[in-house]
Amino acid sequence: MTWLDHAQQKLARSGHRAGGARGAVLELLAEQHCCLSAQDIHARLLAGGRAVGVASVYRALDTLTELRLLHRVDVGGTATYEAADPTGEHHHHVICGDCGQIGAFEDADLERTIDDIASRTGYRVDAHDLVLRGSCPDCR
Repeated sequence: MTWLDHAQQKLARSGHRAGGARGAVLELLAEQHCCLSAQDIHARLLAGGRAVGVASVYRALDTLTELRLLHRVDVGGTATYEAADPTGEHHHHVICGDCGQIGAFEDADLERTIDDIASRTGYRVDAHDLVLRGSCPDCR
């Protein structure tokens, strides 16, 4: 099942429609591999011929985040969003504080360390986010 199918089903089960602006946001995010801001999403929808208001984009993002269909990542004071894989697969981010470039990375050792910390503290970790900030190779 694709993330889009999963998201549409979860929306329906929770009493939300997946049409209009929400549907447009879903379709756009289903094609992305990393974070986009609400403004980026709005601009891409307009460029693609979808007449969606920016307030509708924000409302859609709020709903999708509340339903845990999206991950919200803070990038220099700006909220960005990406699809939350229903299998739990995910990546983390490195962000350049100079130019704002965002990179994604996965690390199996890091995931094992998080599991180890959960075991040692007795916590059940349902989710985690890791954002590393610094300077990208181009800005150093």
